[in-house]
Order: sequence, then structure tokens, then C-alpha cells
Amino acid sequence: MFTGIVEELGEVVAKDDLGDCARFTIRGPVVTADAGHGDSIAVNGVCLTVVDVLPGGQFTADVMGETLNRSSLRGLEPGSRVNLERAAAVNSRLGGHIVQGHVDGTAQILARMPAEGWEVVRIGLPAALARYVVEKGSITVDGISLTVSGIGDDWFEVSLIPTTRELTTLGRAPAETTVNLEVDVIAKYVERLMQHSAE
Repeated sequence: MFTGIVEELGEVVAKDDLGDCARFTIRGPVVTADAGHGDSIAVNGVCLTVVDVLPGGQFTADVMGETLNRSSLRGLEPGSRVNLERAAAVNSRLGGHIVQGHVDGTAQILARMPAEGWEVVRIGLPAALARYVVEKGSITVDGISLTVSGIGDDWFEVSLIPTTRELTTLGRAPAETTVNLEVDVIAKYVERLMQHSAE
């Protein structure tokens, strides 16, 4: 489990295509400081398992075809910047919200609207996820825990403070960039329970 509070901006060092999967080498000195084989690290909101920790603050992770097809990781190349977060510790504060690292879908950034002290980012909202997204609710975009500040039929907006703009990939991503979305898991459980109750 994660909180959606990005710990550092990492960088893809290498990407090895292995047929129906890929192995990524990623540089992230902060998240690898206490990492070991089998640990979980969220990369742009996707929970990956550490295969090896390498010198220079790097780690490798295997990504299966299913994950490549359902997330924006398929578009990563050496030099790509990525949001990194270690799994949450049981005794730590929940600074964001409950994030599983299981991507529900992808969408494109539609527009960026700068303001004096923040910036509003409008993102497409896939029809299959729309019922889980509410104004002032939580959503994870590329691994970042954000509050929905506006919503329409096929879009939602988030507002970025300067810290988020400076310390995450979303602060630099132009319009038409594909991002990973994870909706609030509590909403999905409530829906499932309501379906069973109705039956």
C-alpha cells in the first residue's frame, strides 16, 4: 500500500524488452536507500517489485505485458522521469490517501491553466471510471494523491501547489501526455457491496 506522496523524481536508466514483458532499471537514491529484493516501489503509481538493488541508487523491476498494456509505463524510455514512492510503513502517517498501486486506467492531460500561486490541470475521465470520481474526492494521477477540484462529463481537474509542480512529473507534463489513474478503492468496494445487497 502507498499514500500517493511522491518521495523523489527518479529516472529510467534502461529498458530491456523481453518479448511479452520488460525489465526497467531506474535511478532513485532515496527509495533505494533501504530497499531490498522483493520490496515494493510505486513507479508513476504502478506497484513494482524490486528485483535487484544496484550501485548508484538504482534498482531493477520486471513489468509484465498486462501492466504495460494497462498503464503508461509502456511509453517510458531511458531518460524518462518518474514519480517514486516506497510502500507505506504501518507506523507512518497517511499523508495522502489509500493507494494500492493498481492502475484503473489511463487518460490524457487536456489542458493546463496557470494561476498566480498554483496551476489547474484538466485530465480526461474514462467513462468506465467516471462513477468513482467526485468533486473534493481523492484520485491518484501518476502516483500522486490529489484532490478533485472540478469535474465534468468526460474530464476532471486537479489543482497543483508549487511543491507538487516542482517535485513530480505532473508539474512538467504537457497537454496530451498520458497519465495513470487510480480511483479511490473505497468507492469500488462500496459499489460491490451495494450490488450484492441488491441481489
